[in-house]
Amino acid sequence: FYPTGNKSPVKRVIMLAPANFGSRLATLGKSVVGRVRMGWDNWFQTGQEMLNELELASPYQWDLARRDLFDPDGTATGPYGISVWPFVLVGSRAYKEGLRQILNEDGSDGTVRCAAANLNASGLTVDFSANPERPIATPWSWRAGTTQFPFAILPDRDHSLIHAPDTASGATDELSGQLGKLILQALNCNSIETYSTLFREWEAISERTYQLSRDADVLRQAFVGNPPSPSALEQYIQVITRVTDDEGQDVTDYFLEFFSPDQDNDDEAIYFHQKVLRHVYVNSQTGSLRCLFVDHSDLMAGYYPIIKDPAKRLVALSISAAEPGLNIRYFDSTKEGAKGYLVVHHEDEEKRAELGAARLHHNATHLVEIIIPRQSIDRVFSLAQGLTP
Repeated sequence: FYPTGNKSPVKRVIMLAPANFGSRLATLGKSVVGRVRMGWDNWFQTGQEMLNELELASPYQWDLARRDLFDPDGTATGPYGISVWPFVLVGSRAYKEGLRQILNEDGSDGTVRCAAANLNASGLTVDFSANPERPIATPWSWRAGTTQFPFAILPDRDHSLIHAPDTASGATDELSGQLGKLILQALNCNSIETYSTLFREWEAISERTYQLSRDADVLRQAFVGNPPSPSALEQYIQVITRVTDDEGQDVTDYFLEFFSPDQDNDDEAIYFHQKVLRHVYVNSQTGSLRCLFVDHSDLMAGYYPIIKDPAKRLVALSISAAEPGLNIRYFDSTKEGAKGYLVVHHEDEEKRAELGAARLHHNATHLVEIIIPRQSIDRVFSLAQGLTP
Protein backbone atom coordinates (compact mmCIF):
# COMPACT_ATOMS: atom_id res chain seq x y z
CA PHE A 1 0.00 0.00 0.00
CA TYR A 2 2.73 2.48 0.91
CA PRO A 3 5.84 3.51 -1.08
CA THR A 4 8.17 4.13 1.88
CA GLY A 5 7.95 4.56 5.62
CA ASN A 6 4.32 3.41 5.89
CA LYS A 7 3.16 6.69 4.33
CA SER A 8 1.08 7.33 1.25
CA PRO A 9 1.84 10.23 -1.14
CA VAL A 10 -1.86 11.14 -0.90
CA LYS A 11 -3.41 12.39 2.34
CA ARG A 12 -6.96 13.41 1.41
CA VAL A 13 -9.05 11.51 -1.13
CA ILE A 14 -12.38 13.07 -2.10
CA MET A 15 -14.65 10.47 -3.67
CA LEU A 16 -17.57 11.82 -5.68
CA ALA A 17 -20.29 9.16 -6.00
CA PRO A 18 -17.85 6.21 -6.02
CA ALA A 19 -19.16 2.72 -6.64
CA ASN A 20 -17.21 1.38 -3.67
CA PHE A 21 -19.60 -1.55 -3.37
CA GLY A 22 -20.80 -1.83 -6.95
CA SER A 23 -23.38 -0.37 -9.29
CA ARG A 24 -26.38 -1.79 -11.13
CA LEU A 25 -25.12 0.08 -14.19
CA ALA A 26 -22.20 -2.34 -14.50
CA THR A 27 -24.62 -5.05 -15.58
CA LEU A 28 -26.20 -2.77 -18.19
CA GLY A 29 -22.70 -1.93 -19.37
CA LYS A 30 -22.18 -5.56 -20.33
CA SER A 31 -25.21 -5.60 -22.58
CA VAL A 32 -25.41 -4.55 -26.20
CA VAL A 33 -27.27 -1.41 -25.15
CA GLY A 34 -24.46 -0.50 -22.77
CA ARG A 35 -21.80 -1.04 -25.40
CA VAL A 36 -23.60 1.07 -28.00
CA ARG A 37 -24.37 3.85 -25.53
CA MET A 38 -20.96 3.98 -23.83
CA GLY A 39 -18.56 2.58 -26.37
CA TRP A 40 -19.30 4.34 -29.69
CA ASP A 41 -16.03 6.30 -29.57
CA ASN A 42 -14.08 3.41 -28.10
CA TRP A 43 -14.70 0.64 -30.63
CA PHE A 44 -17.54 -0.56 -28.40
CA GLN A 45 -15.12 -1.65 -25.65
CA THR A 46 -16.45 -0.76 -22.19
CA GLY A 47 -13.80 -2.68 -20.25
CA GLN A 48 -15.16 -6.13 -19.47
CA GLU A 49 -12.87 -6.79 -16.51
CA MET A 50 -13.66 -3.43 -14.93
CA LEU A 51 -17.39 -4.05 -15.33
CA ASN A 52 -17.00 -7.47 -13.70
CA GLU A 53 -15.37 -5.82 -10.70
CA LEU A 54 -18.00 -3.07 -10.51
CA GLU A 55 -20.87 -5.56 -10.69
CA LEU A 56 -22.97 -5.80 -7.55
CA ALA A 57 -21.59 -8.35 -5.06
CA SER A 58 -18.47 -8.98 -7.13
CA PRO A 59 -15.74 -11.23 -5.67
CA TYR A 60 -13.25 -8.41 -6.29
CA GLN A 61 -15.15 -5.96 -4.08
CA TRP A 62 -15.53 -8.59 -1.37
CA ASP A 63 -11.79 -9.36 -1.36
CA LEU A 64 -10.84 -5.68 -1.57
CA ALA A 65 -12.98 -4.80 1.44
CA ARG A 66 -11.50 -7.69 3.43
CA ARG A 67 -8.01 -6.48 2.51
CA ASP A 68 -8.42 -2.73 3.07
CA LEU A 69 -11.10 -2.36 5.74
CA PHE A 70 -11.28 -5.47 7.88
CA ASP A 71 -8.74 -7.30 10.01
CA PRO A 72 -8.71 -11.10 9.65
CA ASP A 73 -6.23 -11.85 12.46
CA GLY A 74 -6.26 -8.87 14.82
CA THR A 75 -2.83 -7.52 13.90
CA ALA A 76 -3.06 -5.94 10.46
CA THR A 77 -3.19 -2.25 9.68
CA GLY A 78 -4.87 -0.72 6.65
CA PRO A 79 -4.34 2.34 4.45
CA TYR A 80 -7.30 4.31 5.80
CA GLY A 81 -7.20 6.40 8.95
CA ILE A 82 -3.42 6.31 9.22
CA SER A 83 -2.01 7.77 6.03
CA VAL A 84 -5.12 8.36 3.91
CA TRP A 85 -8.33 10.22 4.80
CA PRO A 86 -11.21 9.43 2.41
CA PHE A 87 -14.22 11.73 2.09
CA VAL A 88 -17.31 10.43 0.27
CA LEU A 89 -20.01 12.61 -1.29
CA VAL A 90 -22.99 11.23 -3.21
CA GLY A 91 -26.31 12.54 -4.44
CA SER A 92 -29.70 10.92 -4.02
CA ARG A 93 -31.58 12.68 -6.79
CA ALA A 94 -32.58 10.65 -9.82
CA TYR A 95 -31.91 11.77 -13.38
CA LYS A 96 -34.52 14.34 -14.41
CA GLU A 97 -34.47 14.05 -18.19
CA GLY A 98 -33.45 12.00 -21.19
CA LEU A 99 -33.00 8.29 -21.70
CA ARG A 100 -30.90 8.11 -18.53
CA GLN A 101 -34.12 8.08 -16.54
CA ILE A 102 -34.43 4.35 -17.24
CA LEU A 103 -31.50 3.91 -14.81
CA ASN A 104 -33.24 5.66 -11.92
CA GLU A 105 -33.58 3.79 -8.65
CA ASP A 106 -34.71 5.16 -5.30
CA GLY A 107 -31.85 5.58 -2.87
CA SER A 108 -29.34 6.31 -5.64
CA ASP A 109 -28.09 9.12 -7.86
CA GLY A 110 -29.22 7.23 -10.96
CA THR A 111 -25.96 5.32 -11.23
CA VAL A 112 -24.62 4.60 -7.74
CA ARG A 113 -26.59 3.68 -4.64
CA CYS A 114 -25.90 5.87 -1.61
CA ALA A 115 -25.35 2.79 0.54
CA ALA A 116 -22.88 1.41 -2.03
CA ALA A 117 -20.83 4.62 -2.03
CA ASN A 118 -20.43 4.70 1.74
CA LEU A 119 -17.08 3.28 2.93
CA ASN A 120 -18.38 2.81 6.47
CA ALA A 121 -19.17 -0.84 5.92
CA SER A 122 -19.53 -3.61 8.46
CA GLY A 123 -18.77 -7.32 8.28
CA LEU A 124 -20.17 -10.38 10.00
CA THR A 125 -19.72 -14.15 9.88
CA VAL A 126 -22.81 -16.23 10.69
CA ASP A 127 -21.91 -19.87 11.33
CA PHE A 128 -24.74 -22.42 11.26
CA SER A 129 -22.38 -25.41 11.03
CA ALA A 130 -21.78 -26.10 14.73
CA ASN A 131 -25.39 -25.66 15.83
CA PRO A 132 -28.02 -24.96 13.15
CA GLU A 133 -30.51 -23.99 15.85
CA ARG A 134 -28.23 -21.35 17.38
CA PRO A 135 -25.88 -19.87 14.78
CA ILE A 136 -22.74 -18.15 16.02
CA ALA A 137 -22.35 -14.51 14.91
CA THR A 138 -18.80 -13.16 14.79
CA PRO A 139 -18.32 -9.49 13.85
CA TRP A 140 -15.39 -8.46 11.72
CA SER A 141 -13.12 -5.86 13.29
CA TRP A 142 -11.70 -2.93 11.36
CA ARG A 143 -8.00 -2.76 10.72
CA ALA A 144 -5.92 -0.99 13.35
CA GLY A 145 -6.01 2.79 13.04
CA THR A 146 -9.07 2.84 10.78
CA THR A 147 -11.65 5.44 11.76
CA GLN A 148 -15.11 6.32 10.52
CA PHE A 149 -15.12 8.15 7.20
CA PRO A 150 -16.99 11.41 6.53
CA PHE A 151 -19.92 10.59 4.25
CA ALA A 152 -22.72 12.90 3.09
CA ILE A 153 -25.81 12.40 0.92
CA LEU A 154 -26.92 15.50 -0.99
CA PRO A 155 -30.58 15.71 -2.10
CA ASP A 156 -30.02 17.94 -5.14
CA ARG A 157 -27.31 16.04 -7.04
CA ASP A 158 -27.58 13.20 -9.53
CA HIS A 159 -24.54 11.34 -10.86
CA SER A 160 -23.94 13.89 -13.62
CA LEU A 161 -23.90 16.86 -11.20
CA ILE A 162 -21.90 15.51 -8.26
CA HIS A 163 -18.60 16.57 -9.87
CA ALA A 164 -19.76 20.10 -10.75
CA PRO A 165 -20.15 22.25 -7.60
CA ASP A 166 -20.58 25.43 -9.66
CA THR A 167 -23.46 23.99 -11.68
CA ALA A 168 -26.98 24.87 -10.54
CA SER A 169 -28.81 21.85 -9.25
CA GLY A 170 -32.37 23.13 -9.23
CA ALA A 171 -32.34 23.66 -5.47
CA THR A 172 -32.18 26.86 -3.44
CA ASP A 173 -28.84 28.68 -3.43
CA GLU A 174 -28.01 27.41 0.05
CA LEU A 175 -28.63 23.80 -0.85
CA SER A 176 -27.04 24.06 -4.28
CA GLY A 177 -23.86 25.55 -2.83
CA GLN A 178 -23.45 22.79 -0.27
CA LEU A 179 -21.36 20.55 -2.53
CA GLY A 180 -18.60 23.12 -3.03
CA LYS A 181 -18.46 23.92 0.68
CA LEU A 182 -18.07 20.27 1.62
CA ILE A 183 -15.27 19.75 -0.91
CA LEU A 184 -13.40 22.72 0.59
CA GLN A 185 -13.95 21.33 4.08
CA ALA A 186 -12.34 18.08 3.01
CA LEU A 187 -9.38 19.78 1.35
CA ASN A 188 -8.77 21.95 4.43
CA CYS A 189 -8.95 19.09 6.92
CA ASN A 190 -5.60 19.03 8.73
CA SER A 191 -6.02 16.80 11.79
CA ILE A 192 -7.62 13.54 12.81
CA GLU A 193 -9.75 15.48 15.31
CA THR A 194 -11.17 17.62 12.50
CA TYR A 195 -11.66 14.50 10.42
CA SER A 196 -13.76 12.92 13.18
CA THR A 197 -15.75 16.14 13.58
CA LEU A 198 -16.53 16.18 9.86
CA PHE A 199 -17.80 12.62 10.10
CA ARG A 200 -20.44 13.72 12.61
CA GLU A 201 -21.31 16.90 10.72
CA TRP A 202 -21.65 15.12 7.38
CA GLU A 203 -23.75 12.40 9.00
CA ALA A 204 -26.16 15.15 10.09
CA ILE A 205 -26.34 16.36 6.46
CA SER A 206 -27.41 12.89 5.34
CA GLU A 207 -30.07 12.86 8.03
CA ARG A 208 -31.40 16.24 6.86
CA THR A 209 -31.61 14.84 3.33
CA TYR A 210 -33.77 12.03 4.65
CA GLN A 211 -35.97 14.44 6.62
CA LEU A 212 -36.84 16.21 3.36
CA SER A 213 -38.62 13.03 2.29
CA ARG A 214 -40.87 13.22 5.36
CA ASP A 215 -42.34 16.68 4.69
CA ALA A 216 -43.67 17.49 1.22
CA ASP A 217 -43.98 21.24 1.92
CA VAL A 218 -40.38 21.56 3.12
CA LEU A 219 -39.21 19.53 0.11
CA ARG A 220 -40.97 21.89 -2.33
CA GLN A 221 -39.51 24.93 -0.58
CA ALA A 222 -35.99 23.50 -0.87
CA PHE A 223 -36.17 23.39 -4.68
CA VAL A 224 -36.82 26.13 -7.19
CA GLY A 225 -38.98 23.75 -9.20
CA ASN A 226 -39.43 20.07 -9.96
CA PRO A 227 -38.33 18.66 -6.58
CA PRO A 228 -37.16 15.04 -6.37
CA SER A 229 -39.55 12.29 -5.40
CA PRO A 230 -39.73 11.80 -1.60
CA SER A 231 -39.06 8.08 -2.07
CA ALA A 232 -35.76 8.89 -3.80
CA LEU A 233 -34.49 10.54 -0.60
CA GLU A 234 -35.43 7.73 1.76
CA GLN A 235 -32.91 5.50 3.52
CA TYR A 236 -31.79 2.13 2.22
CA ILE A 237 -29.54 -0.72 3.31
CA GLN A 238 -27.28 -2.82 1.09
CA VAL A 239 -26.38 -6.34 2.21
CA ILE A 240 -23.87 -8.53 0.38
CA THR A 241 -24.01 -12.20 1.34
CA ARG A 242 -21.55 -14.96 0.61
CA VAL A 243 -22.55 -18.53 1.47
CA THR A 244 -20.16 -21.47 1.81
CA ASP A 245 -20.36 -24.83 3.51
CA ASP A 246 -18.14 -25.87 6.41
CA GLU A 247 -15.68 -27.41 3.95
CA GLY A 248 -15.15 -24.07 2.22
CA GLN A 249 -17.15 -24.91 -0.91
CA ASP A 250 -19.39 -22.24 -2.47
CA VAL A 251 -23.14 -22.66 -2.04
CA THR A 252 -24.88 -21.20 -5.07
CA ASP A 253 -28.53 -22.21 -4.65
CA TYR A 254 -29.89 -20.78 -1.41
CA PHE A 255 -32.78 -18.76 -0.05
CA LEU A 256 -32.56 -16.15 2.71
CA GLU A 257 -35.71 -15.76 4.75
CA PHE A 258 -36.50 -12.63 6.76
CA PHE A 259 -39.26 -12.76 9.36
CA SER A 260 -40.26 -12.05 12.95
CA PRO A 261 -40.30 -15.25 15.07
CA ASP A 262 -43.35 -16.54 16.95
CA GLN A 263 -45.95 -14.91 14.74
CA ASP A 264 -49.41 -16.40 14.24
CA ASN A 265 -49.20 -15.90 10.48
CA ASP A 266 -46.73 -14.95 7.76
CA ASP A 267 -48.07 -11.45 7.03
CA GLU A 268 -44.93 -9.65 8.16
CA ALA A 269 -42.61 -12.02 6.26
CA ILE A 270 -44.65 -11.62 3.08
CA TYR A 271 -44.57 -7.85 3.46
CA PHE A 272 -40.80 -7.84 3.96
CA HIS A 273 -40.06 -9.92 0.87
CA GLN A 274 -42.55 -8.06 -1.34
CA LYS A 275 -42.09 -4.46 -0.15
CA VAL A 276 -39.02 -4.00 2.05
CA LEU A 277 -36.65 -6.17 0.03
CA ARG A 278 -36.49 -4.00 -3.08
CA HIS A 279 -33.94 -5.83 -5.18
CA VAL A 280 -31.90 -9.05 -5.07
CA TYR A 281 -29.01 -9.55 -7.45
CA VAL A 282 -27.08 -12.78 -7.94
CA ASN A 283 -23.53 -12.07 -9.07
CA SER A 284 -22.89 -13.45 -12.56
CA GLN A 285 -19.41 -14.70 -11.67
CA THR A 286 -20.48 -16.75 -8.66
CA GLY A 287 -23.94 -17.52 -7.34
CA SER A 288 -22.62 -17.70 -3.78
CA LEU A 289 -22.45 -13.88 -3.73
CA ARG A 290 -25.67 -11.87 -3.72
CA CYS A 291 -26.60 -8.25 -3.16
CA LEU A 292 -29.79 -7.39 -1.27
CA PHE A 293 -31.21 -3.86 -1.36
CA VAL A 294 -33.47 -3.14 1.62
CA ASP A 295 -35.83 -0.19 2.05
CA HIS A 296 -35.05 0.95 5.59
CA SER A 297 -37.83 3.56 5.55
CA ASP A 298 -40.47 0.96 4.62
CA LEU A 299 -39.00 -1.42 7.19
CA MET A 300 -39.70 1.11 9.95
CA ALA A 301 -42.99 2.54 8.66
CA GLY A 302 -44.52 -0.51 6.95
CA TYR A 303 -43.12 -3.78 8.29
CA TYR A 304 -43.03 -3.14 12.03
CA PRO A 305 -46.60 -1.79 12.35
CA ILE A 306 -47.87 -5.16 11.06
CA ILE A 307 -46.50 -6.83 14.20
CA LYS A 308 -48.93 -6.14 17.04
CA ASP A 309 -46.62 -7.05 19.92
CA PRO A 310 -43.88 -4.37 20.26
CA ALA A 311 -41.57 -6.92 21.87
CA LYS A 312 -41.63 -8.97 18.66
CA ARG A 313 -40.88 -6.11 16.31
CA LEU A 314 -37.63 -7.44 14.97
CA VAL A 315 -36.15 -8.97 11.83
CA ALA A 316 -34.58 -12.42 11.93
CA LEU A 317 -32.52 -14.12 9.23
CA SER A 318 -32.56 -17.82 8.38
CA ILE A 319 -31.38 -19.80 5.37
CA SER A 320 -32.33 -22.77 3.22
CA ALA A 321 -30.13 -24.36 0.57
CA ALA A 322 -30.87 -26.89 -2.16
CA GLU A 323 -28.97 -30.14 -1.94
CA PRO A 324 -25.92 -30.22 -4.27
CA GLY A 325 -26.30 -33.91 -5.09
CA LEU A 326 -28.27 -37.06 -4.46
CA ASN A 327 -26.15 -38.11 -1.49
CA ILE A 328 -25.09 -34.74 -0.11
CA ARG A 329 -27.34 -32.24 1.63
CA TYR A 330 -26.96 -29.17 3.75
CA PHE A 331 -28.10 -29.27 7.37
CA ASP A 332 -29.47 -32.72 8.28
CA SER A 333 -30.65 -35.53 6.04
CA THR A 334 -34.32 -34.59 6.24
CA LYS A 335 -34.24 -30.79 6.22
CA GLU A 336 -33.04 -28.27 3.64
CA GLY A 337 -33.16 -25.25 5.94
CA ALA A 338 -31.72 -24.14 9.24
CA LYS A 339 -33.81 -24.68 12.35
CA GLY A 340 -32.42 -21.54 13.91
CA TYR A 341 -32.10 -17.87 13.00
CA LEU A 342 -30.16 -14.72 13.80
CA VAL A 343 -31.80 -11.43 14.78
CA VAL A 344 -30.42 -8.66 12.55
CA HIS A 345 -32.65 -5.66 13.31
CA HIS A 346 -34.94 -4.25 16.00
CA GLU A 347 -37.49 -1.49 15.89
CA ASP A 348 -36.17 -0.21 19.23
CA GLU A 349 -32.97 1.82 18.82
CA GLU A 350 -31.40 0.61 22.07
CA LYS A 351 -31.92 -3.03 21.10
CA ARG A 352 -30.44 -2.31 17.67
CA ALA A 353 -27.32 -0.95 19.33
CA GLU A 354 -27.03 -4.16 21.37
CA LEU A 355 -26.77 -6.16 18.14
CA GLY A 356 -23.42 -4.54 17.37
CA ALA A 357 -22.07 -5.61 14.00
CA ALA A 358 -25.22 -7.61 13.28
CA ARG A 359 -27.17 -4.36 13.18
CA LEU A 360 -28.38 -3.37 9.72
CA HIS A 361 -27.49 0.31 9.58
CA HIS A 362 -29.14 2.55 7.00
CA ASN A 363 -27.15 4.16 4.16
CA ALA A 364 -24.42 1.52 4.48
CA THR A 365 -23.23 -1.79 3.06
CA HIS A 366 -22.97 -4.95 5.18
CA LEU A 367 -20.86 -7.94 4.19
CA VAL A 368 -22.31 -11.14 5.66
CA GLU A 369 -20.48 -14.44 5.37
CA ILE A 370 -22.77 -17.41 6.06
CA ILE A 371 -21.42 -20.90 6.75
CA ILE A 372 -23.78 -23.90 6.64
CA PRO A 373 -23.14 -27.57 7.48
CA ARG A 374 -22.54 -30.05 4.69
CA GLN A 375 -24.01 -33.46 5.47
CA SER A 376 -23.70 -36.79 3.69
CA ILE A 377 -26.58 -39.24 3.92
CA ASP A 378 -26.10 -42.87 4.94
CA ARG A 379 -25.81 -44.26 1.44
CA VAL A 380 -23.07 -41.92 0.27
CA PHE A 381 -20.65 -44.78 0.84
CA SER A 382 -21.62 -48.44 0.56
CA LEU A 383 -19.53 -51.56 1.01
CA ALA A 384 -20.19 -54.75 -0.87
CA GLN A 385 -18.86 -58.15 0.08
CA GLY A 386 -15.82 -58.88 -1.98
CA LEU A 387 -15.68 -61.83 -4.32
CA THR A 388 -13.29 -64.60 -3.39
CA PRO A 389 -11.54 -66.64 -6.05
